[in-house]
Amino acid sequence: MVAVARDYEFRGWCMVGPFPINESTSEPASPPVCLDPAGSCYTICRLDQRYDIAAFSAKSRQSGHFLGRRPLGRSPAYSFHLGRIMKGIILAGGTGSRLSPLTKVTNKHLLPVYDRPMIYFPIQTLINAGVTEIMIISGKGHAGQFLELLQSGKEFGARFSYGVQEEAGGIAQALALAEDFADGGKVAVILGDNILEASIASAVQAFERQDGGAKIFLKEVDTPQSFGIAEVDGDRIVSIVEKPKEPKSKLAVVGVYMYDATVFDVVKHLKPSARGELEITDVNNHYVQAGTMTFETLSGFWGDGGESFDSLLKASTLVASKKKAA
Repeated sequence: MVAVARDYEFRGWCMVGPFPINESTSEPASPPVCLDPAGSCYTICRLDQRYDIAAFSAKSRQSGHFLGRRPLGRSPAYSFHLGRIMKGIILAGGTGSRLSPLTKVTNKHLLPVYDRPMIYFPIQTLINAGVTEIMIISGKGHAGQFLELLQSGKEFGARFSYGVQEEAGGIAQALALAEDFADGGKVAVILGDNILEASIASAVQAFERQDGGAKIFLKEVDTPQSFGIAEVDGDRIVSIVEKPKEPKSKLAVVGVYMYDATVFDVVKHLKPSARGELEITDVNNHYVQAGTMTFETLSGFWGDGGESFDSLLKASTLVASKKKAA
């Protein structure tokens, strides 16, 4: 017998889809189960029980739909999360001209940062936040190299899809290629050359609870003229200006963004910038102007491994020191 989700309160650990009912008790089956390995499913747990996280995640990942941790409540009722699972998008296109001649033979996101390819870092950032269904969008020149390196994502405990940006048109244009993949749900977007020391798991959970809109991360920098800079008033972003000559703060917008499903309509109505590209800053300012943009300040190291040879070296040195100290 299969019941519909609306019969129960929604919170806790969860997956999406139908769930089985114990016919003798008319209660949801327990422990957590996954009905449909080929698609969406509901994972069930009682609020008065706590399941082992490793066993839970292993079970969930059999279908590639692991949502992550949500605090369990105190009610004796069964509890679920109603909604779509947040998916991840890694934007790994571009020509990488600032790292030429290295990028004459490969995509910059495949260059090594100490002991692993650069692309591994944004992948791990998403997976550590519980986002395991991920689309990787690259340029057409080296798309096959990503597939050969990363394959299905099984090695990472994830499921990968791939998209190809056939010509340089900006970050926002690349994001638009993931509309079908997002399937009407929220997305966590990260630039493929961004290396973060801190976890974004709590921010992902906060955005899942947020009523639409967007969320970005800010980090104080020494050279604000080189970044997209946010002007902040209390807990509100007033504006974002790309590489301002006279910056109003030192808070740079990190290359990690979270959007609701309306982002794809926003991109469709963008006008190309002076350099002929659809800019992610314009996407973010749309949410700022609508009053639906939230932000968090990023702790720890943040590096853009594809910005320059110096930034690539700095990121490699940091990773090496962290690993040797572990």
